[in-house]
Amino acid sequence: MRRHPLYGLMAEFESPEALLDAARKTSAAGYKRIDAFTPMPVEGLAEAVGFHHTNLPLVVLIGGILGGLAGFLMQYYANVFSYPLNVAGKPYNSWPAFIPITFELTILGASIFCVFGMLAMNGLPAPYHPVFNAERFALATRDRFFLLIKARDRQFDAAKTKQFLTSLRAREVSEVEA
Repeated sequence: MRRHPLYGLMAEFESPEALLDAARKTSAAGYKRIDAFTPMPVEGLAEAVGFHHTNLPLVVLIGGILGGLAGFLMQYYANVFSYPLNVAGKPYNSWPAFIPITFELTILGASIFCVFGMLAMNGLPAPYHPVFNAERFALATRDRFFLLIKARDRQFDAAKTKQFLTSLRAREVSEVEA
């Protein structure tokens, strides 16, 4: 029988304080590819597992700039090249009249890039995740707290990592198959 490769090791904790303490110790031990699963928000957990920076604001800025440029250039093309009208000697490129549509398309572009950028950066949609294979993971939505060290971490060694997680006073340490 062929054995599936290991996705990581997951430790189960009884309280958010125990999970937060374990996450800090895990980061301090040098593990970088870690994740935590909780039934409620835990203050400071994102920083403890190493989430510090996101590129989403840059993606939103690019979307806003592209949306604004598209709105302005669309109006410029229509009024200067496609269908120029001379109304009371005003110039064809009357940019003050273009501001409302340019603004609206800036907001539209930024919001569309925000939604799709967030989905892409989070790896969504993801109807399946290897942690769903863990036997007790269903408790993550009720009253248990889980810390996962992924097998692709540079420091990961199955035996040593399991011993390390056990030393953090985890209730149970289990393997997560990919």
